[in-house]
Amino acid sequence: MIWLIGSKGMLGSEIARQLEEADLAFVGTDRNVDITNRQELEAFAAGNPGITWVVNCAAYTAVEKAETEQELAERLNATGAGNIAATARAIGAGMIHISTDYVFDGTGRTPYTETMPIAPLGVYGKTKAQGERLVLEAHPDAHLFRTAWLYGPRGRNFVYTMVSLMNSRDRISVVDDQLGSPTCTMDLARYIIHTITSSQATARFDGKTPTPIPSGIYHCTGEGETSWFGFAQEIYRIGREKGIITKDCEVTPCTTAEFGAAVERPAYSVLSKAKLKRALQQTIPSWQESLRAFMSSPFFKEMPQ
Repeated sequence: MIWLIGSKGMLGSEIARQLEEADLAFVGTDRNVDITNRQELEAFAAGNPGITWVVNCAAYTAVEKAETEQELAERLNATGAGNIAATARAIGAGMIHISTDYVFDGTGRTPYTETMPIAPLGVYGKTKAQGERLVLEAHPDAHLFRTAWLYGPRGRNFVYTMVSLMNSRDRISVVDDQLGSPTCTMDLARYIIHTITSSQATARFDGKTPTPIPSGIYHCTGEGETSWFGFAQEIYRIGREKGIITKDCEVTPCTTAEFGAAVERPAYSVLSKAKLKRALQQTIPSWQESLRAFMSSPFFKEMPQ
C-alpha cells in the first residue's frame, strides 16, 4: 500500500487520481496528520500496516510569504520532510520526496544536473534544500524529484491564472527574463507512480519487466525551456484555438524589475532530464505537448473559479 502525504494539493490530488485509475491501493493524508510531529506520523503508520511506499507531496510553497514565515516554512519543508523520511525507513517503506528548482541560484546558463552544487536564494529555496538533506540523512535510499513551474487540473496555478486574465483583460504583461521548464502534474504523477510500480513489477504481456528506478535525486520537468512570457503566449495560442479564451488579449513581455517581484527568483532554472530519461528508458514530452494535452483534457474543465 502507498501512503500519499499532501493528497489534497495540486500534485498530490493528481497522484491520487492516477492511483485510483490504476487500481493501486493507497491511503491519503493531508492536514489531518501533522508531519512536524514524528509521533503522529508513527501512530498513523502503525494504524495502517502494509505501507510499502511513502510519497511526500506536502510542502510550504508560498515563496514570498516564506520570507516572513520562515519558522513555518522550515517546519513543513525541512523538519516535516525529515520526519516523514525517518518514519518511512522505520517501517521499511520506500520514500519519494518532491523538491524544487529553487535549490539553485539561477546564475547558470546550461541545464542544471543533479550533481551540480545547490545555492538557494530565499527562505523557500533554503528550506527545501534543508529538506533534501534531512530526507537523505534519514532515508539514504529515498527518491528525490526536483521539479519546477508546476501546473495541473487542481489548485491555483499559472495556466488557470493566465486563462482568467486573458478572458477579462485587453492586455497583460508577463515576465520574460526568467527561464525554466513548465511541468504538468499529469506527467510528474505518472513518473512517480512508474517509480513505485517498476520496483515491484512482474513481466508485462510483452514479456518485458520494467527496470526499477535507482534511488537518488532526479530532475523532472517538461522538456525544453521558455520564459513565463513564452509560456503565456502558448497558453493564449492554444486557448484561442480551442475556444477556452474567448476574447482578444495582447500579451506583452516585461522584466522582473518592471513586474516588481518582492522576492528574488532564479533567473535560469532549467533542469537536465538526462538522468531521469535513462532511468525511465523513455522520452519526456515537450512542455508544449504537455500543455496542449492538459488544455485538451476533460480535467481542464475542473478549472477553479
